Amino acid sequence: MLFDDTYKTIAQPTESIFRDRGSKFLGYAYPVASDNDIKAIVAAVKAEHPKANHHCWAIRIGTDRSVFRTNDDGEPAGTAGRPILNTLLSRNITNVLVVVVRYFGGTLLGVPGLINAYKTATEMALDAAYVVEKTVNDIYTVVFDYMQMNDIMRIIKDGQLQVLQQVSELRCTIKLSIRKTQVERVMSKLNKISGVKAVYNYSG
Repeated sequence: MLFDDTYKTIAQPTESIFRDRGSKFLGYAYPVASDNDIKAIVAAVKAEHPKANHHCWAIRIGTDRSVFRTNDDGEPAGTAGRPILNTLLSRNITNVLVVVVRYFGGTLLGVPGLINAYKTATEMALDAAYVVEKTVNDIYTVVFDYMQMNDIMRIIKDGQLQVLQQVSELRCTIKLSIRKTQVERVMSKLNKISGVKAVYNYSG
């Protein structure tokens, strides 16, 4: 199988509202970079809705879409976080956190009703989102002599590589974002220039 070097995520936060038998479900979708973002976002939503009965959420992260977590926040197990996550899975998006806030309306919705409400609030928030496709890139730092600048710049231009940082002195460093499928080709070109060092930083 060819390495899939693209993934879909949302461009900006969105919100939705779904009502069922007096209960109100507010959906909030956020683009996130890692699960370190959960705490601050959930805290901000709780601060905005201190009187709500539940603040349930699910997150899916990683360009390989492999990391996910859910929280039912007091709702019956599997009726809140899981339907939110299932919606993220079915939309095939990642690096997204969805928080659904529930104000209880006095009527019990039962398990099917809860699952439907959390799923619908999530779908509505995602329907309002602008979905973007991003490439999985490797970040490299390239170190070279100033005299080699033209050769390096030609490789950057040919590969339409994104320059993240650049320091031009006698010994220059450029931080590059290279699409995973291009890495081999770019590295072989860089290796042909003597004295150039390319160091892998991370994937992003």
